[in-house]
This record gives sequence, structure tokens and C-alpha cells, in this order.
Amino acid sequence: TSPRSFRCTARWACREEPGALPLRLHTSHKLPPPTDPCGHPPGRRSLASAAGLFLLLLLGCGVLPRGAAMAAPAPPPAATVPVTTLGRTSNMPVVGLGLWKAEAEVTTNAVKEAIKAGYRHLDGACDYGNEPAVGQGIKESIEEGVCTREDLFVVSKLWNTFHAGEHVEAACRRTLQDLQLDYLDLYLIHFPISLRYVDFETRYPPEWTYDPTAAEPKLEFANVPYRETWEAMEQLVHKGLVRHIGVSNLPAIMVMDVLKYATIPPVTNQIESHLLLQQQPLIDWMTSQGIVTTAYSPLGSVSYVQLGGDNGLGRGLLDDPVVAALAAKHSKTPAQVCLRWNVQRGVVIVPKSTKPGRMAENIDLFGWQLDEEDMTQLAALDRNMRFNNPAIYAGCPIFA
Repeated sequence: TSPRSFRCTARWACREEPGALPLRLHTSHKLPPPTDPCGHPPGRRSLASAAGLFLLLLLGCGVLPRGAAMAAPAPPPAATVPVTTLGRTSNMPVVGLGLWKAEAEVTTNAVKEAIKAGYRHLDGACDYGNEPAVGQGIKESIEEGVCTREDLFVVSKLWNTFHAGEHVEAACRRTLQDLQLDYLDLYLIHFPISLRYVDFETRYPPEWTYDPTAAEPKLEFANVPYRETWEAMEQLVHKGLVRHIGVSNLPAIMVMDVLKYATIPPVTNQIESHLLLQQQPLIDWMTSQGIVTTAYSPLGSVSYVQLGGDNGLGRGLLDDPVVAALAAKHSKTPAQVCLRWNVQRGVVIVPKSTKPGRMAENIDLFGWQLDEEDMTQLAALDRNMRFNNPAIYAGCPIFA
């Protein structure tokens, strides 16, 4: 969700256990069991079981030799991820795979491994520069029977250079082409920053500066009202190109303004939110308006430490002593404590990783919970410390 150039309500219904979440968990996103990786209905599983018994009978009667090929052992079960509702028609898994900073050459395999592990929510963007690789991973996963398109919740984002009404649909269609999909489950306006248009042939993704080859590359702003962009986003829903639309990096006052004119309200606001930037008042207000909060960078400054943008902290949240102590208390990792904290307060999260082990760790957040004392200790870590700040790298203080 952070810019490439820097690398460069929700109501929840059925709790996982008593007192686990402050909001009501809606349902569970059931993923394919180990005997049914293609997601076939129970009737097909029954047929498969009958076929297996018939094969064993043939072996026992000597009709087939003992060395006859048997089905390979079933893979381990994929994770089960709760979902939150969007409107009346869709469920968004509360843990997704963030795809920012995922290099294109490893992204296809990362997406496939994530889907095998149980991820069904994929959070991407035009600006990440890896949507063709994401699309290939989705395509191969579907072809291999690991999931269907309907199992997935695919998210992308409109980049700043495409805010003018006449450019929104073309940008969405380019994303769909790269992802090899017919529709998006969710399309967000990436930033409330309108930049001068750059056509696909000139450069794609366009990134931040209008001409990166100039002696002094700079941003060139476009005079496009946010309302114009939002109304063009609504047309994408009417045309069936996207199922839901939302916003990203918006403070409450801008969301309030959108709600005054939107005929299709935003279903989510994707914001930076972690233990050092908790944004609880914003989250509480959005919940009161039926808007889901999605948190990017939920592990705090891990990515930004690598980029030298950690506000001088010198360490990430994973090395915080309070987090480390709670991880030891619950026999979990520091990352799981950070992620569980956000989920437990009703926030959807999209942690990024391309490593299968960490993907599995990041989704293993259910069946246990932080107690009230734990949550109090973690709340005390808030420093209002923002890492993704366009005021610093783009000269645009949208959070001022």
C-alpha cells in the first residue's frame, strides 16, 4: 500500500470462542479440507470415498495387484480464516496477503503458496508493479484445482495519475487484463492525491514523479476533485467490473465528505495501522458508519526499517520487549501477537510475505486470544508514529 517510489460495518456474527473479538464475527471462510483441494461439495467427497473403498475391495480380492497405484496422501489442511461482511453479498477474509514490495520474479510462486496455505484475500495495486505475476499465480492455482475464482477475494487500487473520470475505467481494465480476471472483488482509490496523467505507453506503472528522467524529477499535480474520481468508481460497479469500491489513506473528515455524495458508499478504508499507530478513534468512527477498516503494514516498521524510513526507531515492533514477553506467554511469535491484536479489535489485516513459513505464521491467528491485560499493555505502545507519510517523500501532507 505504500508507494513503489518509496521502495520505490462491519459487523462481525459468530465468535470463534467466547469473548474472542470485540465485534461480532460474521462467519468462517471455510477453505478446502485436505481430502477436497478443489472445493467440491460434500456429495463429491462421498463419491471419492466410495471410489476409495471400491479400490481397496479390488485389491483385497486380488483383482488389482498389490503394487497398483494409490492416491497420494492428502496435503495438510489449509487454514480457516474468519470473514467480515461487505454489504449483503460478499465476505472479505480478515487476513489477506499484502503484495507491496513483492518482487515480480517471486510473486507468482508466492501467490500460489499463499493460496495453498489458506489465503483467499489478495491485496494488490497497480503501483506495486507485480499484477501480471499475481494474475499468473491466480490462474495456475485455479487450473491446478486449489481454488476457484469465486473462492478468492482480489483487491487492487487506482493509482494517482488515473483520477480523472475519463481515466478510471481504463485503469481498472488494465488491472483486470494484467490479473487475467473478469472482475475485482474490491477496488480502492490508493491515495487522495491526484497527479498529472501518464498514459500506459509512456510508463506503467506511472509511479510518483511525472518524468523520472528529468534533471530534477518532481510531482505534477492534477486539478481533479475526489468526487469526480469516486463517481467514476461507482460506474465500475454498475458495469460489473468491480463488486465493491473503497478508499485508502483517508482521514475521517474526507470519509465524511464522501458519504455526503456517494450513491455507493465505500465499504472499507485501508489505512496504516499497527501498535505504534493504532488510530482507534478513526476505526471506531468508521465502524459506526458500517465501514470496514483494513490495516496495511500491520507489523509496523519492518518494511520501513529496510528502507531507512523508521523515524529513527532503530528496530521494528517484532523486537519490542512488551511484544516479545506476550509472545513467550502465549507460545506464539512476536509477529502473531502484533497481528492478533489488530484482528482482535475488529480490523482486517494484509501482512506481506513471500516466504511460505511466514505466510503460515501470519494466518495462524485463530483458536487463541490475547486477554484484557495483554490488550491494555499493547494499547500503551501507541506513539502516533506514521511510517508511510507522503508529506516526507512526496511533499503532500494529506494527514496534517
